[in-house]
Parts: sequence; structure tokens; C-alpha cells
Amino acid sequence: MPSSFFIRKAQLRDAAEILALITELAVYEKAPNAVVVSLSEFEMHGWGENPLFTSWVAVTDGQVVGMTLCYVRYSTWKGPVFYLEDFYVKKDSRKQGIGQALFDACVQYAKENNYERITWQVLEWNQLAIDFYNRNNALLDSEWVNGSIILH
Repeated sequence: MPSSFFIRKAQLRDAAEILALITELAVYEKAPNAVVVSLSEFEMHGWGENPLFTSWVAVTDGQVVGMTLCYVRYSTWKGPVFYLEDFYVKKDSRKQGIGQALFDACVQYAKENNYERITWQVLEWNQLAIDFYNRNNALLDSEWVNGSIILH
């Protein structure tokens, strides 16, 4: 069990480890084949000429053990919103404050950039995540139904 960690903004050199954590998250969320983005696409989307997301990593003993990935979306009612797309800490690194520190980094960034709020989704069966968000005084809304269209 790691005894210390630090949080930093993710860098291109972290892309493979972040993508591995995203894949691990997909398995946890019972969607093991859902991650189809390639490493080169992921690198371009995050650190290319027009980055589409911001990410933070938790590092212990030189290894990335947790990550958040966020991007800006626009609410016509509220203005700019910081969207927390993925948030994951490796199982053996949990219960050490890493998740809270990663979440706090996102909140701090959103405050510094004057975003109206942070939003995310959580699976209704993921009680550990729901409990975490409740401890952070989150408003969890069961009224809205998610929708999407697959284009490719």
C-alpha cells in the first residue's frame, strides 16, 4: 500500500497510463469493450494542437494510480460548465485520500476558471461513487434521462 502520493496536471507522457486506467474503469463499469480510442488519437485529443480535455493524475512511487479527465461544455442556462468525464483510482490505491485530492484539483481548476459548476454522471449501482459524491455535498439528479446517438 503506497504511503504518499501527489497530484499533478497530466502530461503527454502519462497518456498510455491514463488510457489504461480508463480501460480499467470501463471493465469496472461492466463495459469491457467500450474503449475504442487508440493511444495516438487519445494523445492528439488531449495534447495536440487543439486539446479537447484536461486531466490530472495521482502519482505514487512513479506510477499513475488515479486520474480525472474533464472538459468544458456550455449550458445555455448557466454558461460554461466543467464536465468530469472520467474519475478513477486503482483499487489497491483507494481509501488514502487520492480520490478526494483528484476531485479537489478539478474543483479548484473550475473555480479558478470561473466555471458555473462541475457536472458528471454516475451509474445508479455505483454506491461507492455515490457515497463519495454525497460526502462532497453533490446534488445527484435522478430526473434526467441520458441520451446519445452512435455516429460511427
